[in-house]
Amino acid sequence: MSQLIKNKIEELSKNIEQHNYNYYVINEPIIYDLEFDKLLEELIKLETEYPEYLLSNSPSQRVGGQITKEFITVKHKSPMLSLGNTYSEEDLLDFDDRIKKVIIKDYEYVCELKYDGVAIGLTYKNGLLIQAVTRGDGQSGDDVTTNVKTIKSIPLKLNGINYPDEFEIRGEIFMPRKIFNRLNKEREEAGEQIFANPRNAAAGTLKMQDSSVVAKRNLDCFFYSISSDTLPYTNHYDNLKASKKWGFKISEFMEKAASIQDVFNFINKWDEKRSSLEFDTDGAVIKINSFEQQRILGFTSKLPRWAIAFKYKTQRVSTILESITYQVGRTGSITPVANLKAVILAGTTVRRASLHNADIIEKLDVRIGDTVFVEKGGEIIPKIVSVDESKRSIYAHKVVFVSNCPDCGAELIRNTDEVNHFCPNELKCPTQVKGKMEHFVSRKAMDIDSLGAETIAQLYDANLIHNCADIYYLKREDVLKIDRMAEKSVNNLLAGIEASKKTPFERVLYGLGIRHIGETTAKKLAFSFKNIDSLKNATLEQLLELGDIGETTAKAVINYFEEKHIVKMIEKLASVGLQFKLSDNELFNSTDKLKGISFVVSGIFSKFSRDDLKKTIEQHGGKNIGSISSKTNYLIAGENMGAEKKKKADKLGVSIISEDDFITMIN
Repeated sequence: MSQLIKNKIEELSKNIEQHNYNYYVINEPIIYDLEFDKLLEELIKLETEYPEYLLSNSPSQRVGGQITKEFITVKHKSPMLSLGNTYSEEDLLDFDDRIKKVIIKDYEYVCELKYDGVAIGLTYKNGLLIQAVTRGDGQSGDDVTTNVKTIKSIPLKLNGINYPDEFEIRGEIFMPRKIFNRLNKEREEAGEQIFANPRNAAAGTLKMQDSSVVAKRNLDCFFYSISSDTLPYTNHYDNLKASKKWGFKISEFMEKAASIQDVFNFINKWDEKRSSLEFDTDGAVIKINSFEQQRILGFTSKLPRWAIAFKYKTQRVSTILESITYQVGRTGSITPVANLKAVILAGTTVRRASLHNADIIEKLDVRIGDTVFVEKGGEIIPKIVSVDESKRSIYAHKVVFVSNCPDCGAELIRNTDEVNHFCPNELKCPTQVKGKMEHFVSRKAMDIDSLGAETIAQLYDANLIHNCADIYYLKREDVLKIDRMAEKSVNNLLAGIEASKKTPFERVLYGLGIRHIGETTAKKLAFSFKNIDSLKNATLEQLLELGDIGETTAKAVINYFEEKHIVKMIEKLASVGLQFKLSDNELFNSTDKLKGISFVVSGIFSKFSRDDLKKTIEQHGGKNIGSISSKTNYLIAGENMGAEKKKKADKLGVSIISEDDFITMIN
C-alpha cells in the first residue's frame, strides 16, 4: 500500500510540473485551471496524510507557507559581475573595435533584452534545485531558496537527461505589469503605500518572510547565462536553447547577430516595441557567443570584456498641467491626481499622472499651468519628475492641498506618522461607504459574485444599504424596485448573500476592511486569536508579539474596535450567522498544553512546514514570537537556522529544541 501511495505522489508531482512548464514556460496549456487545481489538491492531501513521502522539490511547495525571519548570506561560486553600460551607438562601435583587435577569427554576438528585475543565481544538482541566491554585492548574496520555489516558471526538478550533474544558471526575477497593477490597486485599497515600479515590487517580494505571500505575487523569471564544467555546447546561445528543454524559461526574443549593424537593428527594433511587452525592459545586452572567445577576451577587475549593456534613454515628454483633482479611497486616503494636456508617451496617450501626496507636490513645487516633464521609464504609472520653471506664468500660485474631502466635505486629517491625508467621515462619505462594501463582497473576502460595484451603488443610492451589515437585511420586494433587477437577478443576489454566511472567519475578518490589514495578516490574526471577541479585546502588546505586525497596524486594529458603530455592525453580522470564530474543524485537537509558553521558529523542517508548525503551536495554546527576547521560552531549530538566532538564544539562555522535541512536548 505504501509503495502505491509513493508512486501516486511521484506521478502527480511529475504531471503537475509538466503542466506548470506548459503554462508558464512555453505558454501552451493543455488542461483548464480547475483541472490543474484538482490535481494539486489531490497531491497536497496525499502529502498531508503521508508526510514521509513529501519531497523538497514537490510542486506543492510552490504554494509557500514557510516563514524566513533571517536570510542567510552565501558567497557566490563565481562573482555576479555587473556589465558596462552605454547609451550611445558610438560606444558600441568602440566595443566592437576592441573585440576585433583581440579576436582574429570570425565572431558573432547574442542580443538579449535587459530585464528590469532582480538578479538571481540558481544551483542544480542531479536535476534538483538546491539553492537560490540573490546578486547582493556581487561577491555574496542572500539565500532565498524557499521564496524562489514558489515561482512557477522556475523548475524544481529538470526535464530530460542531458543536463550537467551540477551547474548554476542565472536569470532575472521580475513582476509582470498586470500583476504589478493589480498589487498596487490592492495596496491602495488597503491604505498601504504603493510600489513605485515592478522592479521595486519584485525586490520587496523576494525578501518577504512569508513564502505563501510570495507565491500569491506571481513573480516570473527569464534566464540568461549558465555555467558548468560539463555543458553540452561550446557557446552561450545553444546552451540556453538546451536549457529551455530542461524546463527553464528562456526569452523568445534572444537573437544571434553576425555584425554590429545587426546589433543596432535589434536595439532599434525593441526600442519601438518594448512598450508592448508584458514586462519591463530598460535596454539590451550584447555578448560574444563563443565561450572560447569569451575566455580569450577575459575580464577587467570589475567587468567582462566580452559583454556590454545598451540602456534606452528614459522616456520623457513635456506637457501642461491643467488641473489637480483629489480621489478618495475606501479607507479615506486622499490621492492627488495631475490632469495633463494629452501627450504620447511610450506608445500610449497620457492624460493623468499620480502626485501621490502633499509632500510630493511641495517637493516638486508644481503649479497649475506649469509645463511639466513626465516619465514612464521603469514606472507603469506616469509620474511628473520636474517642472520647466522658465515657462512658468507670473500668475501661477503654489498649490494648497485640499483641506476638505472632495466627496463629502469633511475636514481632512493627517496623522504624524503617515504621509497621506484622510477623510475621517467613514460613516457618511459616499465613496468610502461604497468602497468598503465593494471590498467586503470581493472574491477574497465574502465572494458575493452577484453583488458588484454597480449594484452596490444602486442599492446605496436607493437608501437600502449603508454598511456591510445592511446587505444581509435586504428584502426581495425592495430589491425588485431597483432598475434592471428582475426576478432572476434578485434570486441570484439573495442566494449569493445567503451562501456567503459560510465564509470562514479569516476571510470575514479580511472583508471588514481594517486599515493596513491585508489577506495574510487577517489570516494570522484569525488563527492567533481564534474569535472576534478575543481580537477585539487584544492589547497592543499582544498584537505586537505575533510578529510581522508593526505598531501602525496594531494600533489600526485597536482603533477599529473602539468605534461604536463598528461593534454594532459586527454584532448585526454575527446575528445573521456570519463566522466570527474558527470552525470546529480548525479548532480540532486544540489544547492548553502550551499555554503561557512562547516560541520562535527558525530553519527548515522535515515533518512540518513552518506555517504548520506555527499553527500547531497556536492550536495548543502557545504563542509565536517573531524574534528572540528574554520572554522567549523555546527556539525550535530546523535545518539552516540563522546563526545569529542561535547566538542570541545562547546569550539569553533560551532553550533550543528540535521539531522531534516539540512533538514529544505536545504528545
